[in-house]
Amino acid sequence: MIKLIVSGVWICVITLASVYFSMQMAAAPKVDEEAAARKAALELVTGSVTTVPVIGDGEVKGYFLVRLAYTANKEMAAKQTVPVADMITDELYTMLAGQKVIDISDAGSFDVDGFRTTVKEGLNKRFKEEIIDEVFIEQIDYLTKTELHEPATKTPKTIVKGEVPAKESAAEGGH
Repeated sequence: MIKLIVSGVWICVITLASVYFSMQMAAAPKVDEEAAARKAALELVTGSVTTVPVIGDGEVKGYFLVRLAYTANKEMAAKQTVPVADMITDELYTMLAGQKVIDISDAGSFDVDGFRTTVKEGLNKRFKEEIIDEVFIEQIDYLTKTELHEPATKTPKTIVKGEVPAKESAAEGGH
């Protein structure tokens, strides 16, 4: 009789513990509301192809074909006097033509993360506020002057090929 009572109590304890732990695991995860609000304020903007000339020895040697996308704060971007897309184009000209961030002779050593960070910091510095949250490189190609004039060899050298998240997932934080 005592064995029956002890085994009944044991089954009750195990059942209660199982229910308790399953309820703990099934509880909704805690959401960081501040981070969720920040992500909801962002908008994914896909840029157009920007062509930047590579100048050397007083002549055009070739062209960079750059396509970037970025996430920007919708409200802050709308308040700017100069459109964000135009500022990105200007920043790309400054970096690629002025500062020569990419060395064509050694394109394999190109620092993709450093490039993204430099573009982001340069734009936010120009805007004097944190408008750009993240920069995505869709593609960077290099087309020489001879490839441009000879259609049969018009195959640009791809320096970076990246992926841009879908517009819906940018607001949800899916990068």
